[in-house]
Amino acid sequence: MKLGFACKFLNEALEQPLPFRATTRKRFLSLNNEDQTRLLSEIASLNLTQLGATLKQVAQMPAALRMMRIGSDLLPLYTVPEAGPVYATLLPDLVPLFKSCGEFARENAIRLSFHPGQYTVLASDNPGVVERAIEDVEYHTLCATLMGYGQQFQDFKINIHMNGKGGFEGFKHAFNRLSPEAKRMLTVENDEVSCSLDDVLQAAELCPIVLDIHHHWVKENEFIKPDDARIKEIKASWRGVRPVMHYSISQEGLIPQEGFPDQNTLGLSKMKLRGHSDFYFNPTLNDWALSFEDFDIMCEVKMKNIARDRLYHYSLDRHR
Repeated sequence: MKLGFACKFLNEALEQPLPFRATTRKRFLSLNNEDQTRLLSEIASLNLTQLGATLKQVAQMPAALRMMRIGSDLLPLYTVPEAGPVYATLLPDLVPLFKSCGEFARENAIRLSFHPGQYTVLASDNPGVVERAIEDVEYHTLCATLMGYGQQFQDFKINIHMNGKGGFEGFKHAFNRLSPEAKRMLTVENDEVSCSLDDVLQAAELCPIVLDIHHHWVKENEFIKPDDARIKEIKASWRGVRPVMHYSISQEGLIPQEGFPDQNTLGLSKMKLRGHSDFYFNPTLNDWALSFEDFDIMCEVKMKNIARDRLYHYSLDRHR
């Protein structure tokens, strides 16, 4: 089992020593073409250099901790139409940096992924939203392919939610418009508001299902177990690749520090419960998550790799 962290690598002081940079569309459009090119070149080069440095940190960790989600801002403003011509000239110079990151990750068995944002909704009933979602998925696909991925089924994971009024049929229609590389990398997860695990399982014919156990609990007030019949369906959707699940818990102070919380007695709204904690403070829930032994776990927790590391050491102590 690998345990991953999302986007930001923290040191022991809970600081981010290798931050990515971003910029705004407003600032970009205020510049002349030469300055636009300089700005995007500086930021993209820095972000890829920082990614490489982060991967070197990850490679020094035990094999079980070599898993991370990359932030979406490697190429800032890439999907802004006015930035397209600029990136057309920049990409050849950035390719070696992408290639170096991918080669290093593969050499060191680091499992990588992206998670496009909440507005990337392939199942929307709004055609404009779907167009932008496809564009965003293909942007993440470009970054992954430049790192050398997308050649085999699930050699890289690009995960999205299926929520949207178009439902599964809308998702399927948009999925079929994606590039072959995007189709090989895309996964879809259940959410805590609009799209249940049962809803998402309809997509198993198209792409792997990512189980988010916290989302499932928030939506259904159920602690799904590894022997649930749906788990078998989820694993089958990965077609022999080790599946990934997401693990988070509600914020400190909202749920007990041990035992399984019951929404019926907490008296809190689902919207309140959906937020992520700083650390994994409830050993009962930790044992539950770690019982999914056939899965790798992406740890969605605010203190990132530091909280993930504590969960890892907790898992080791359980077996001593």
